[in-house]
Amino acid sequence: MAGGFKAHEAAAEAFRSVHDRAPSGVWSAPGRVNLIGEHTDYNDGFVLPFALPHRLAAAASPRDDQLLTVATLGSDGRIQRADPIEIPQLRPGAVEGWAAYPAGVAWVLAEHGIERGADVVLAGNVPTGAGLSSSHALECAVSLALLGLAGQELDAPGTPDRHEIARWVQRAENDFVGAPTGLLDQTASLCCTESHVLFLDVRSGAIEQVPFDTAGVGLRILVIDTRTKHSHSESGYGDRRRGTEHAADLLGLKALRDVPFAGLDAALGRLPDELVPLVRHVVTENQRVLDVVSLLHDERLPDIGPLLDASHVSMRDDYRISIPELDVAVEAAREGGALGARMTGGGFGGSAIALVPEGSLAEVEATVTAAYEKRGWRIPRTFVAVPSPGARRDS
Repeated sequence: MAGGFKAHEAAAEAFRSVHDRAPSGVWSAPGRVNLIGEHTDYNDGFVLPFALPHRLAAAASPRDDQLLTVATLGSDGRIQRADPIEIPQLRPGAVEGWAAYPAGVAWVLAEHGIERGADVVLAGNVPTGAGLSSSHALECAVSLALLGLAGQELDAPGTPDRHEIARWVQRAENDFVGAPTGLLDQTASLCCTESHVLFLDVRSGAIEQVPFDTAGVGLRILVIDTRTKHSHSESGYGDRRRGTEHAADLLGLKALRDVPFAGLDAALGRLPDELVPLVRHVVTENQRVLDVVSLLHDERLPDIGPLLDASHVSMRDDYRISIPELDVAVEAAREGGALGARMTGGGFGGSAIALVPEGSLAEVEATVTAAYEKRGWRIPRTFVAVPSPGARRDS
């Protein structure tokens, strides 16, 4: 990672600065990139993420009361403290801003009988606003910290498993913070493993760790963080989720997962025009995930490029969640030599990813930079994404 930054060490040092003592432990969780499978998770579909080396760490110690204190180390080196939170008084809407995320975790854990107070200090290098799931990394790290302080270490007997913790984090996000997210981000942060992509069937919860050795075939996944976020992202995400749920109701189905790819045209013919593109994206995107997994099983990793391209076109034209900055990044990456590229994440800003031959990395980055400079836009941030371990206790 840039500058050798280690989230767990930074969190421990920040904790000592705030509380004048060492923390009882440090837990961390990674951000994630979704290789393919966008907006399919809340439709009971398939996703294929992997964890980033960028992590968010929570250094924590128990308290004798039921207060949660939270502080965070900013990228400028300054520590920001939230007002102390009374865990028994937590209700949705009671906490605003960044502190709502750890507060939501404490609220859910309290419902499950875990409401001992804690001092928590956060530090990390998951880029915020980049569509790389920094908020979920925070929530997962805090979940592990509060569970660990209660004597329930991750993967130990009697501790909720990683899938259950992911559902708790989703509830914190949906019901406390008020963001209508699916299960992709939490599950990726908790369950991904090094050198693999995580093939997740959201409906059944079944997972498969699929080998993803890009370096072994001379390829890299380049993340292009546009550093752009459009203001309508939250309402746009919710509108599309409600639209797909309404379409499933009209079709008499539990979720759009149940529309077979071969029966897509027949299903679209039964829907009002405004829902057709949403359904077309979800059904075809599910099929693209299955096709990518099949290619990876056949050790044909370079051949996934056209599926990444098709995914972006679908999100741009059917789901309508791309923006000019993402479209230009994708187009320029292909022009520079990428085998395929797509936006990743919820949309309306954030990042794109490109599958790039190792020898073409510099050319792809230069082509993207030139395309942004030509338009007078802020130069995007780029880095190579290496599939990395999921959440864990660090010390």
